[in-house]
Amino acid sequence: MAVTALHLIIHGRVQGVGYRAWTGAAARQRGIHGWVRNRTDGTVEALFVGEEEVVQMMRAAYHAGPMGARVTQVDATVWEGDHPTDFRSLPTV
Repeated sequence: MAVTALHLIIHGRVQGVGYRAWTGAAARQRGIHGWVRNRTDGTVEALFVGEEEVVQMMRAAYHAGPMGARVTQVDATVWEGDHPTDFRSLPTV
């Protein structure tokens, strides 16, 4: 199975609505590794590493997000860095 790693920046009303907690639960449920964190510019940043089909499904779910979120844009690029072996919530940068 092909493994893919995507780095995402999520824009819109995505802080203060439980986006990081929702991301962690959804990623762990799907067997995705990586991380999620808030950024000081009001966006949420995430890394998803896993089977390509599963990562793409998670990316599609990111356009909706948790209840209360209003996603206006999701920027995604291929990640060339290290691949984590679990899923974490990181401090704001």
